[in-house]
Amino acid sequence: MERLLQTSLPFAEAKLLGITPQSKTQAEAFTKAFLSNSLPRLTEANIQDMMLRKAVVLKYANPKRTANKRKLAEKQKRSRKKAKGLTAKQRREMKVFELKPEHQRYELFLPLHDLWKQYIIDLCNGLKPDSNPEMIQIKMLKADFHGAIMTVVKSKCPSYVGTTGILVQEFKHVFKIITKEDRLKVIPKRNSVFAIEVNGFVSHIYGSKFELRSSERSAKKFKYRGTTDL
Repeated sequence: MERLLQTSLPFAEAKLLGITPQSKTQAEAFTKAFLSNSLPRLTEANIQDMMLRKAVVLKYANPKRTANKRKLAEKQKRSRKKAKGLTAKQRREMKVFELKPEHQRYELFLPLHDLWKQYIIDLCNGLKPDSNPEMIQIKMLKADFHGAIMTVVKSKCPSYVGTTGILVQEFKHVFKIITKEDRLKVIPKRNSVFAIEVNGFVSHIYGSKFELRSSERSAKKFKYRGTTDL
């Protein structure tokens, strides 16, 4: 590009435009004189320095393309920083949620039960005798039950009725309970009613209306019903 700019104008084109081509010496003398008249404050050395500078030809940058590249770079940077979690298939293959047989012992979860009792008492403002049962029930519905002692009081499957133990895992559709006999029981929520007792207060949970994850349940609004069928 620079060589093309410095090329002298061909004679045919100069004649067509009515321009008299100048020699290199004449062109340089004209440029110096023009700069001296236009920039009287510059010295001869500054003008000479300006003459020696080479032109920088800038490429055209598409604003949209530049913005898209910037967004893509920021997205890739965020994706690199963000920790990738395990997929559901990977969790199943790694058996993340499965309790090992040596850990299926009732006495190991008794400290968890003590912590849960204190958590519920604090959540319900002490569970005093004059406490409002409806308010306690509402708070219990949104509470975390890991560590609670649960009893199956009703179920369409008679073999589940009477099962009592500490809740060790809660999923969307089932409770996993460890019994005093160190047996891990998987109780489906649907068609079952569970009872939880804390300091004389008994709360009943209808599993069919409770098929939510514990994290989802805290934000759900439960509607009061007088009777609920299994």
